[in-house]
Amino acid sequence: MCVQMRVALINSGVDVAGQNIRDHLRTLLAGDRQWPLADHHTLTFHEVAGRLIYQDRIDREVDADLIIFISRHSSVQPTPALTVHVTGNYETADLGGEPGTLAPAAPLWMHAILRNLAVRAPEGYRVSYEVTHHGPTALATPSLFVEIGSTTTEWADPAAGRAVAESILSAAPEETINLIGFGGTHYAVRQTGIALSSRGAFGHIVPTRQIGAINPDLLRRMQEASSAVAAYIDRKSLSTDQSERVERMLDDAGILLLSESEILEISDLEWATYLDVRALAEKIAPGSRIRIHGLAGEGTPVPVQVIPDLIEETVKSHKSGFLNGLDELPVVHLSKGSTEVLSTFICFENGSSRLASDITTLCVKLLLICEDAVIDGNHLVLQKVRLDPEKARRHGVPRGPLFAMLAGGKAVEIEGRRITPDAVQTTSVKRIHIPGLERYI
Repeated sequence: MCVQMRVALINSGVDVAGQNIRDHLRTLLAGDRQWPLADHHTLTFHEVAGRLIYQDRIDREVDADLIIFISRHSSVQPTPALTVHVTGNYETADLGGEPGTLAPAAPLWMHAILRNLAVRAPEGYRVSYEVTHHGPTALATPSLFVEIGSTTTEWADPAAGRAVAESILSAAPEETINLIGFGGTHYAVRQTGIALSSRGAFGHIVPTRQIGAINPDLLRRMQEASSAVAAYIDRKSLSTDQSERVERMLDDAGILLLSESEILEISDLEWATYLDVRALAEKIAPGSRIRIHGLAGEGTPVPVQVIPDLIEETVKSHKSGFLNGLDELPVVHLSKGSTEVLSTFICFENGSSRLASDITTLCVKLLLICEDAVIDGNHLVLQKVRLDPEKARRHGVPRGPLFAMLAGGKAVEIEGRRITPDAVQTTSVKRIHIPGLERYI
């Protein structure tokens, strides 16, 4: 991330917002404060006479590794806004560029600037991505737009201009997970939320209204232009048919599809390691899903087996406590079908023996707290008392509220007869063999 780059900052002479941002950039750079963008990269300013959306091939003139267009944003629903996006057209070219053409994106930089905008935005301003929707498109250099919207009042607002300028100059990108997005409104609400709370960094995003324009070739170009390693679908904004169509195209193209929860869970796990974890999970239990808890960084993932009966009984009795406990451990758990937690876990090779012990300890403690459990040598003995429907029927208890009262430990009366809970209960005993059980107490 620290490789020195040539960064071109381009504004239009007919754009008040662009001039506002440019003037604040220059003022800030003339001050005493150190700014990451200026400290690590070479900055140049360029002003063009016409509108930025028509500046195809401008990268041939500015000689840069990254272009940041500073501009205004207009909307039929004028709301104060600070936005970032990449350029392109999925269909016609109504606002510059060429039809069906996508410019190279800079998801890493959009992610960094978007997050800075969220911190610095003046009160009342919305911060978001915008979907891909205008030119220029004929560019070979990665670029992004940073904009102030949506009326002349906001375009000239010095607080907005300074916020954008500081957000650009403070950009110090860290490792991201580059994504392409499908579905949502013009302001990409779900994609924005993901980027602000994770390493998920979007390049090209196609809104719901244009989802029908996506075909396998355009999808491939979205991925290439975004340097994307995966995709995200805002399923709530699409019909089932639309979602399934996009998912089939992603599968055919070999592009990994991630849910919002999966993107958030990756957290500090290195991307290549994450892929190794997924591959190992598929080997352990084909078709399973993974949930990452405290596993972070990079390493060699290995399977860790815990006593199946111990996991099953712990999840039955105190699932939330068990999952919360796993959050404190460097572990991934697997689920498949109706089995919410499989007994094989994943961790890094150097922590496998410790992890098996920690999970066993967590289970034993939860069961001793939550169950009528006793220790018998190397066995954890679970005694469960429950309502026996057959016994209840033999005592003349009809299904319904009386069943519930008995199950809750209350006696009931039927035709003058008092029936106590113990009369309709059955007791089961399960013994779980745990070698060296005393170590886990």
